[in-house]
Amino acid sequence: MPLLFSILIALTVLLGFVAVWRIMSAQDPVDERLKEYGVAAELAAPKAAEGEKERWPTLARLLNSLALGPKLSRMLTQAGLSLSAAEFVLVVLALGGVLAAVGWWLGGTVLKLPGELGLLLGIVAAPLALTYVRLRQGKRRQAFTAQLPRMLTMLVGALRVGYGLAQAMDTIRTELPSPMSEELGRALRDINLGLPVPKALEEMADRSGSDDLGLVVTAMTVQHELGGNLAQTLEIIGDTVRDRIRIKQEIKVFTSQQTMTGILLAALPVGLGAVLYMINPEYMGRLFEPGITRVLLVAAIVMETAGFLVMRKIVAIEV
Repeated sequence: MPLLFSILIALTVLLGFVAVWRIMSAQDPVDERLKEYGVAAELAAPKAAEGEKERWPTLARLLNSLALGPKLSRMLTQAGLSLSAAEFVLVVLALGGVLAAVGWWLGGTVLKLPGELGLLLGIVAAPLALTYVRLRQGKRRQAFTAQLPRMLTMLVGALRVGYGLAQAMDTIRTELPSPMSEELGRALRDINLGLPVPKALEEMADRSGSDDLGLVVTAMTVQHELGGNLAQTLEIIGDTVRDRIRIKQEIKVFTSQQTMTGILLAALPVGLGAVLYMINPEYMGRLFEPGITRVLLVAAIVMETAGFLVMRKIVAIEV
C-alpha cells in the first residue's frame, strides 16, 4: 500500500506539471487568430483534431475508439469549457489521484480507518467532474432559454424595419448579455468567413444545447431555403417558446416538493451516519470492519443512489 500511495502521488505531481505546461505553452498565432474568430465548424475543427492527436495521441485514439471523444467534446462545449476530451480525462485522473491521497491521509490518521477505504475516494473523481460539467451545461442552457424570448422580440423588430438576418443579429448582439451575445457573435463570424447561414445557425444551436433555440434555428433554416416572411414566422415561434417556458416553470413549481423530498431522503442517511460517528465512533466504526458489514454498507449506498435517481426520473417531465 505505501508503494501504491507513492505511485498515486507521483502521478498527481506529473499531471500537475503537464497541466501547467499545457496552460503556459504558446499557441500558434494562426490558431489563436482562428479561435478568436470562432472558426470551429469547418476550418478550426480539423486543426484542433490534429493538434489533439499530436499532444495526446494514445488517449485521443482510445477515446475515439470507445465513442467517448465526440460526446465529451460536445458536453464540454455546451458547458462553456475550453477543454478537449483528452484534457478533460487528464484532469479527472489528476483529481482522482488527489482525492485518493486525501482519502488515504484522512482515513488512516484522522478517522482511524483502513487506508484502502480512503483510496476509494479517488473513484468519485469521474462522477464529480461529470456532475460539475452537467451543472454548468444546465446553467448555460437555462440562461439561453431565459434570454431567448427577448432575443426573438428584438430580432422580429429588426427584421420588420428592413434589416437583413445577419445585420439584425449583429444589431441585437450588442444589446444582449452572455451567453447569447457570445454565440450570436460566433455565428456572425462564421457567416462572415464564408460558412453557410444554415450551418452557422445549426452550430450555434448545438453549442447552446437548448431545444427552444433549436426550434428557432430550424424555422430560420427552412425559411432561408424556401423563403417566406421570417418576421412573422419568428413571432409565432416566439409565442410558442414563451408558452413552453411558462409550462416548464409551472411544472417546476408543482414538482418542487417531490424534488426536495428526494434530496432529503438521499441526504438523511449520510448526515445521520456522520452525526452518529461523531457521537460514538466505536459504534459506527463496526460498519467498516472486514466482513458482511462492508457488504451491507456498499449495498446501502447503491440502493440509496438508485432510489435518488428513480425519484429524479419520476419528476423529470418533458415538455
